[in-house]
Amino acid sequence: MASEQAIVPPKRANTDYPLIDSDPHLRRVFGYARPSDYAVAGGMASVSPIAFWIMERVSPSYVGRGGFPPVMRLATAIGLVGGLHIFYQRSTQRFYGFTENSREVERDMREMVAKVKSGQPLYGTSSVSSYLQGVAARNSRYSELFVHIIPWFNLVNHDQHGIDTAKYYQQAERELEAERLGKGSA
Repeated sequence: MASEQAIVPPKRANTDYPLIDSDPHLRRVFGYARPSDYAVAGGMASVSPIAFWIMERVSPSYVGRGGFPPVMRLATAIGLVGGLHIFYQRSTQRFYGFTENSREVERDMREMVAKVKSGQPLYGTSSVSSYLQGVAARNSRYSELFVHIIPWFNLVNHDQHGIDTAKYYQQAERELEAERLGKGSA
């Protein structure tokens, strides 16, 4: 009789591109967004009100005086929420390594190495206990994959991001050594 083993899924998704962060803070998601994310999000946000306006022109609803503006405001709000969702999704998929992310990998390395060199904590400081930081990390890790059902964003600074942070310290050591050797020979 074969022994039964519990199958635990990995905490890291198997992707074609490097993982930058499995739980990016909301500020980083917006800060690392590409101009194309803004363009796509703006285009998608405009689809709902434009489609409603066209439908009203093609086949008027005749809802009476003052009926069009509130519905148009609702269509605009739906478009804005949809555009924001697309924007957030495109940016976080690069953090997860689901889409091409070479620009973000380089920026992340520069940002984190600069923090190491200046002695700052990599992911910021937090006013909540380490236990609550862990709870927040477990609740929001890969939360973007389900954000269309439950909007859940990482708003807590913590150090549980699913990557080995040693690479930042090693790169900082290499850069400091190169600077030291460069100044020593000058």
